[in-house]
Amino acid sequence: MTGPAGEPAGPPDEELPARIPGPRGAADDLAFLPAPPLELSHKVLKSLLGAWALSACSPEETEAVEDHLTDCAPCADEGLRLRDAVALLHTERSLDLDPMLRSRVLQGCLGRRPARIPVPEWAAPYDAETARLDALLNDFGDAEWHAPVRLKWYEDEHATAHRTTVAGVIGHLLTVDGLVSTALGLDDGSADVPGGEPPSHSPTERTRQYWRALDTPPTRTIREPWRERSHTLLRTVSFAGQDLPGISVPYGEFSLPLRDSLLDRAFECWVHAGDIADAVDYPYDPPASAHLNLMIDLAARMLPATLAGRRRSGLASPPRPPGRDGAPGRSLRLEIEGAGGGDWYIPLDSTAVRGSPDHAVAHVALDGVEFCRLAAGHVEPEEAVAGQEGDREAIRDVLFAAASLSRM
Repeated sequence: MTGPAGEPAGPPDEELPARIPGPRGAADDLAFLPAPPLELSHKVLKSLLGAWALSACSPEETEAVEDHLTDCAPCADEGLRLRDAVALLHTERSLDLDPMLRSRVLQGCLGRRPARIPVPEWAAPYDAETARLDALLNDFGDAEWHAPVRLKWYEDEHATAHRTTVAGVIGHLLTVDGLVSTALGLDDGSADVPGGEPPSHSPTERTRQYWRALDTPPTRTIREPWRERSHTLLRTVSFAGQDLPGISVPYGEFSLPLRDSLLDRAFECWVHAGDIADAVDYPYDPPASAHLNLMIDLAARMLPATLAGRRRSGLASPPRPPGRDGAPGRSLRLEIEGAGGGDWYIPLDSTAVRGSPDHAVAHVALDGVEFCRLAAGHVEPEEAVAGQEGDREAIRDVLFAAASLSRM
């Protein structure tokens, strides 16, 4: 803006601050004198305590209030109480959404208006983990989708790894979910593989077939078909309700009942979401305690058959006489601590006998997340942080069997 004569307009001379004179040409020639402190009454200063506690005062008011607090004990006490109250209103929180927020919102909504076709309780972990992974992927740019990821598992008595990308991991989840789709009579989208070979039931080989069939590396476009397949599976089992008896999902050398298969898919989704989060340096929390408990229970129930298979291959110690079928037999107490924890008694000599606390010959204590990392092949059996007591051979057999549950 300019004045009437074309000269720059400015405040009246009496509003211009005083200047500190200095040597000719000195840089501080235009420095301003500090403003005089405010002189406010006790009543006014007391009325400013609330604004001061909220850090809403001007610098001059803040200085005046804090000078007053050094001389006035009642106001100093009141100021401290107000500051403490403000601190309660501003707790430090992560900017990330609580991973259980979705579950709580759904629970609250369904409490007011129950779903006409609710998701079965046994499918809830898969629903939650696919939703959590999808939320993680939501803000990924192209660079994140091509970030390198190491898939790790335990095979042939040693740790194994395969290098892929974030998009490659989602492609892996998509193609293994196809095993559940096939069991439910749905299109798994894997009919065309190189050389006309039929899709494998082995998750590892099935994934390799999928990767070989790609002309170019997968990109962020893989997210939509993966998420659509997870929604389709959940819709199918929800509409079917209890009309799904006897359905099992083949996994190559073994099969799982449909309920356990969806729990297995939830476990793998969580494990690989953690792999992705590590690749982009992002924190990722474990599942809800109730869901984690179900995943641990599945692994514990699979241990006797895995242990028997290792014994047939000469990888575990010979069995002791197991006793009659259905009777309690020699057992290991698996104590899982922390979230999702509990006690499981693993029969050591036969899948036909049952574990029993009265027949326990060994005891292993593990944190719940650490046990899942062991079952996922992310921790070597010898390196598992475990409290151990009793038959060392039985402990070794069970820890190695837990690691053998893992796969790509």
